[in-house]
Amino acid sequence: MFASLFFYGFWNPSYLPLMLFSIGFNYYLGKRLSEAVNNNRRQQKPKGLLIFGISANLGLLAYFKYAGFFVKNISLVLATQWNISNVVLPLAISFFTFQQIAYLVDAWKGKTKEYSFLHYCLFVCFFPQLIAGPIVHHKEILPQFLRPENIKPQAANFAIGITIFAIGLFKKTVIADNLSIYVSPVFDSSDLTEKIDFFTAWGGALAYTLQLYFDFSGYSDMAIGCARLFGVKLPINFFSPYKATSIVDFWRRWHITLSRFLRDYLYIALGGNRHGKVRRYNNLFITMVLGGLWHGAGWTFIVWGGLHGFYLIVNHTWSYLLKTLNFSIQDYKTYRLLSWVLTLLAVIVGWVYFRAPNIEQANIILFAMAGEYGANLPSGIYVRLGEFTHWLTAINIGVSQGSGKQLALNAVWVLGAGVIALKAPNVVEIFAVKEKISCDSTIPFQLTPLRWYQWDYNNRWVAQTAVMLTFGILTLSQVSEFLYFQF
Repeated sequence: MFASLFFYGFWNPSYLPLMLFSIGFNYYLGKRLSEAVNNNRRQQKPKGLLIFGISANLGLLAYFKYAGFFVKNISLVLATQWNISNVVLPLAISFFTFQQIAYLVDAWKGKTKEYSFLHYCLFVCFFPQLIAGPIVHHKEILPQFLRPENIKPQAANFAIGITIFAIGLFKKTVIADNLSIYVSPVFDSSDLTEKIDFFTAWGGALAYTLQLYFDFSGYSDMAIGCARLFGVKLPINFFSPYKATSIVDFWRRWHITLSRFLRDYLYIALGGNRHGKVRRYNNLFITMVLGGLWHGAGWTFIVWGGLHGFYLIVNHTWSYLLKTLNFSIQDYKTYRLLSWVLTLLAVIVGWVYFRAPNIEQANIILFAMAGEYGANLPSGIYVRLGEFTHWLTAINIGVSQGSGKQLALNAVWVLGAGVIALKAPNVVEIFAVKEKISCDSTIPFQLTPLRWYQWDYNNRWVAQTAVMLTFGILTLSQVSEFLYFQF
């Protein structure tokens, strides 16, 4: 626990008291809620105490994360000069706030047990998952701290943990960081309309789509592996999301623990699907908009959340129509292929808003992806295409200056990373036969593990782990931040 607090305070010690206050406040309130529920039975649940606790948590989060955003927008509407001094966002406040709100709600429902303060503190600040998740549930983690066998180091935990950590490190430093080179020139350029075209826009959007996946899933793998070194199993957070054939399927595979939290503590609290389809779709949309706002205080995140809310409504409506009309086309390969393409396209459009610094920049990139600003190939590539240039001219693909090296490398990294994202097994599949690596009671995916990539205690996996660790460390040539640290 002290090591976890040191890890958190190492970034900025001034925010350590805030975290300790949050832990102490929620532990005390959770204990009061549990006692009140146990003493008064279910008819007299202390709802006021729960509302006070949730409001205090959300108020803290709102001040540090959203105060500047709201004041800025109110000032624009009222044409005033209101401003508040820059408020630095405490690291991981979104994650530990969500975990503790879930704890309070479960305490109010009578689902928590009596835990010591030290164990509760470790549950909140456990350093492998503290910064960017996975968002853990108290019933998954706290019982593991109480097991005597987890206190002693075990060789099996080390072997499994270091392998998963190496996979995550390789994803982050070798793949995601190299893709980032092709993202910033597109998304962060101040004079974008003068130099963006079809190929540049798609190169940047695809690079970011893959960078975000390998960066965040790499972090999640490193967190799972690091926790396993201490004998603790975390829930899985990704399951090959870009293989999804619908948006519903995508959210079952992407940031799984956040989806679970939004479903259990927001969507269901709003009424879920209990009050008819219109209310259900309304709840879905609100949940996704708030989920978008959770990622950051900006209109781009709200648009991204709204887009996914809209996608989910369309997806559920389409499924309802197929069922009502008794169309059974879901198993046809062509249908599944088209569904995958459409899903991936919708996700990429959403990521453009997610990454862009403002809505105007995102719109420019999307217009360029639609061909609004033309399509040009660098002369260095164009001259090598021989007779194909006539065909390119016929479809209005022009020529721009440059060797084309950047565009070619962009394509190579996107293709390589895309193949890995779509064809390589994920860590759950790699360990499917030998070891259950997560604390999830069930894995809601069909596992068809192939023998050639199954992890085992053998020299082949020792060598593979060593290679991934070596490449992962050697590519750490500069400070490399995780994208989800900012959330």
